[in-house]
Amino acid sequence: MSEAPISLRQWQALPLGRALIAAEARLLATTFDDVFGQELLQLGTWGTGRELLAQSRIRRQSVVADAAPADGDVVANLAHLPISSGSVDAVLLPHTLEHAPDPYAVLREADRVLLAEGQLIVLGFRPASLWGLRSAASRAGYPPGLRRRLSAGRVRDWLGLLSYEIVSMQSYLYRLPSSPRATIDAVIPSMLHRGWFYAWPAAAYLIKARKRLYTLTPIRPRLLRERRPVLGGLVEPSA
Repeated sequence: MSEAPISLRQWQALPLGRALIAAEARLLATTFDDVFGQELLQLGTWGTGRELLAQSRIRRQSVVADAAPADGDVVANLAHLPISSGSVDAVLLPHTLEHAPDPYAVLREADRVLLAEGQLIVLGFRPASLWGLRSAASRAGYPPGLRRRLSAGRVRDWLGLLSYEIVSMQSYLYRLPSSPRATIDAVIPSMLHRGWFYAWPAAAYLIKARKRLYTLTPIRPRLLRERRPVLGGLVEPSA
């Protein structure tokens, strides 16, 4: 008799899920080194809390969930955010595009709320990897509920259409999609860096891009004065 399928939340509570989220939080800690401003927006929940934002230097951080109940500050359609255009300094999409019914619509909405020169960070799983093969072989997807895989090349093409400059790209997740026997702290290095005993291709990627605005008139500089919080202050539903 086969085992009953588990939810993504249950999978993230298992050793492999917890190790992956801890590894991505450490990867983002380095990525956030030059990401500054007053407003950071995470679209979509990933993990059981705010682990991915723990090392961000941005003053205010908000998480938008696409369904309730969820560990977010607000629940909204990620393709139609109740947030003013050009009001956010950085947007994080942690495997969000792979869950979205229309990933390009979510990417366009993230672009709408970003300020000029704002930064966009995308985490994704590679289709051509051992994790991708396991997902293709599972009816529920792997991790559970994640059936779509978007290659880094496709995401880069979409960002190019939106006039983004690719700042950096990093591959990670060199472990097999199986439960680790070691402790989480011992597993994290092998997830982030290729080792002698992990010769298979990386299963995930991080893309960091900057929004460019090409115009004949000078870009209005960011004001140094205090801005109201994005959630609870600047509310302007998109069309």
